[in-house]
Amino acid sequence: MKIGIIGCGNISGIYLKNLSTLFKNTEIYAVSDLDPTKAENAKNTYNIPHIMTVDEMLECREIELILNITTPPFHYSICKQILLANKHAYVEKPLSLTYAQGKELIELAEQKGLYFGCAPDTFLGAGIQTCKKLIDEGRIGNVIGGEGFMMCRGHESWHPAPEFYYDVGGGPLFDMGPYYLTALVTLLGKVKSVFAYASKSFTERTITSAPKYGTKIPVKVDTHIVGLLKFECGATITLTTSFDVLKHTMPNIELYGTEGSLLVPDPNTFGGPVKISTVANKEFTDVKLISPYSANSRGIGLSETIVAIGENRLNNASGKLALHVLEIMESFITSSNEHREITLESSPPVLCELDWSVNLGEIKTK
Repeated sequence: MKIGIIGCGNISGIYLKNLSTLFKNTEIYAVSDLDPTKAENAKNTYNIPHIMTVDEMLECREIELILNITTPPFHYSICKQILLANKHAYVEKPLSLTYAQGKELIELAEQKGLYFGCAPDTFLGAGIQTCKKLIDEGRIGNVIGGEGFMMCRGHESWHPAPEFYYDVGGGPLFDMGPYYLTALVTLLGKVKSVFAYASKSFTERTITSAPKYGTKIPVKVDTHIVGLLKFECGATITLTTSFDVLKHTMPNIELYGTEGSLLVPDPNTFGGPVKISTVANKEFTDVKLISPYSANSRGIGLSETIVAIGENRLNNASGKLALHVLEIMESFITSSNEHREITLESSPPVLCELDWSVNLGEIKTK
């Protein structure tokens, strides 16, 4: 399928590489960016045929699906344009800035008979898929609890343009939370309700990376959020996301079951290690990964979406899954502001089981 890409910023490189050279069912037909230099570099580096404006891309008959990797404030408006132009859409996380916006996009896609996909797709990587297999097989029994931690000092020390991380739609929850929450929902299913506390430790940040060294950033979002998730399956999980922590020793995700415990790898990566401890073997031991997709495979969700279109089924990295994650995040903030438990409206879809005994670049339904 011929793809158009809107946005050639920091994250675009791995998409451009994988969609050009790794996945066998994707062909980048055109790129677009407000900065002509970025678009030109992408075109030349990956031998992309065309540079287009957004309007030209929307009108191009050759392009069937458009990947939107702009910054979060533009996710909703550009995705709406894509769908109104009768093209399939795939967007970087988060789905939108608000649950209402995300819900509108999903409903619009359904009305027009179009596919909508959303990052992150790291849950389709070997690490999380191996964990899912272990849980589905009952290797740790019924999951009763767990915890997740995404904590760092922030992105202003390394990112060339980190301002949007501290603007609406940013912060540790909306920036990194989707990786953790998508992984947890993949492993455990629907979140029934949440309760959370959120705070902002610093009102201003100073960029220490090039080329904006010394620039001050106003912080417009909460930067330390602790949430409690009650899953429909009965599990209770705590999740901490923070841009205020200098150093820590906490795990990415640990899950505790009636028959054992599972160490889940960093959900912002595709690989392992995956470690399990059971009643029979109390020490944590490594588990062999079940899939070849252990390296940075961003774009696998888009590739799988194209497979789903051909098979006339729901894609796994779907807008509906992302909508459930978006409602969880929004509900964390609402819970903190209103000091109450929030019951969720949305439900994640049932995922299609994929066959991971494939070669790199291929996606196959089981």
